[in-house]
Amino acid sequence: MTDLDPQIRACLLKTSTATLSTQLYRRGFRNVFLQGIRPLGRYGANMVGPAFTLRYIPAREDLDSHDAKLDPNALQREAIETVPPAHVLVMDCRGNTRAASAGDIYMTRLKARGVAGLVSDGGVRDSATISQMEFPVFCGGPSAPTNRIVHHAVDYDLPIACGDVAVYPGDIMVGDADGVVAIPRAIVAEVARDAAQQEELEAFILRRVADGEKLPGLYPVNERTRAEYAAWAARNGR
Repeated sequence: MTDLDPQIRACLLKTSTATLSTQLYRRGFRNVFLQGIRPLGRYGANMVGPAFTLRYIPAREDLDSHDAKLDPNALQREAIETVPPAHVLVMDCRGNTRAASAGDIYMTRLKARGVAGLVSDGGVRDSATISQMEFPVFCGGPSAPTNRIVHHAVDYDLPIACGDVAVYPGDIMVGDADGVVAIPRAIVAEVARDAAQQEELEAFILRRVADGEKLPGLYPVNERTRAEYAAWAARNGR
């Protein structure tokens, strides 16, 4: 699994998931924004990194009870020790938030290993502590019960569903205050390039709207707006 090109990463670090979702929509991708997943606690900079996936199935009493002979969390810990630095650990919990998919000890280990962040469509426990960490966590919400009540880790580094979105290993995950978007790896360079251009154009439009200009003829973007933006960009060395 290869790292993300530094120039692409730098671009995505300053691009909103709203803009990325629009660029993906223009390319025919309608289901790329993970549903029901929000940042846990304070939000700082964008989370960006290739996906490393972990899949859970429903727990079963003979395998996931407190007295089970086998350790039902062994594969979960193996995945935590395997996810490469600068990648995002993405967990498929079937959208079930009745139990935690991880807690503060696991998050601390991921942070220490240089992982870029965690995304789970399940719950997260120790949320007060995690929300104060300098480590981006996106999840379905706080949940105190241990994961083995409803989750059993079965495999990792394979295609999963998270937040009703297909996530393949190596897809580029970007998270911000709105949530998380998954970008297919094959098109991330062009999406990042066009998204950066869209953000510059919309910043130009936003300034004019803030100065009192009306929307008709300005936004949605038309050829006149594009020409005026191009002239402004040329004058300002953009």
